[in-house]
Amino acid sequence: MKNIIVTGGAGYIGSILVPELLQKGYRVTVIDNFLYKQNSLANICHNPNFQVIKGDVRSKHVIVPLISKADIIIPLAALVGAPIANQNSVDATSINLVATHLMLDKISKDQIVVMPTTNSAYGTGDKNNLCTEESELKPISQYATHKVEIEKRLMEFENSISLRLATVFGMSPRMRIDLLVNDFTYRAVKDGAIVLFESHFKRNYIHVRDVARAFIHGLDNHDSMKGEIYNVGLSNANLSKLELCEAIKKHVPNFIFKEDNFSKDPDQRNYIVSNNKIEKTGYETAYTLDMGIEELVKGYTMLQNTRYNNI
Repeated sequence: MKNIIVTGGAGYIGSILVPELLQKGYRVTVIDNFLYKQNSLANICHNPNFQVIKGDVRSKHVIVPLISKADIIIPLAALVGAPIANQNSVDATSINLVATHLMLDKISKDQIVVMPTTNSAYGTGDKNNLCTEESELKPISQYATHKVEIEKRLMEFENSISLRLATVFGMSPRMRIDLLVNDFTYRAVKDGAIVLFESHFKRNYIHVRDVARAFIHGLDNHDSMKGEIYNVGLSNANLSKLELCEAIKKHVPNFIFKEDNFSKDPDQRNYIVSNNKIEKTGYETAYTLDMGIEELVKGYTMLQNTRYNNI
């Protein structure tokens, strides 16, 4: 039975991924600082192959012994996204950059690393906004810049896989409402209206459960996928913000959205992403954008936006 260390494993993605890894027969140890006071892994505490440690990935005495015992490392611990990284620049640097370098310093050539990076590193893409794994990286935010640096270091390890994730959506036990699809759907359900800035800007999206499936796909096909970078997104969901609102309106008919053509969006990302490379390995998404919006609408009947944000 292989040992997996998942840093930040009680977060938005980890809370979906860790139970799936246990189901696949791995022994999983999660290290998390439980910053958001979440109990998102409570339903798997009965599993003898699950261990959890409350700790900080920036602490050498915590992380180094754990890394030494792992066959596989999945580093999810991060302050994720440009807004929270901008608001907490020092913490973002120490967690997203310094702590990850520390971890990579301690990894042997035989250990497997599957790491999430971000397709926000593409910035605005080429003249047609189209991006493949070979496209020039033009990170706009500190968050994306750090991820680019870490990915470059990661690719020095032949057993590593980098998953450049699209903007993630969907319900999770450790919910994040600030992600774009989640945010817009929340506004549709709770406020009934939204004003769009630069509504033509496009982005790619991916369901959180398909993200978990991508990690497992990388482990199942490690020998053929190792040493490579893969975009992970829905190929039929390269949508503008306006198109996203139109998709949400199909599920929330009273949703009103208006365009402000005189203001700029602080987030200037605008790109269309190709996911052909990972699809050629046999990976297929299972959750459509419509399925995600439908589940969010149901989920938001249970949630109030008082504790489920990163910012």
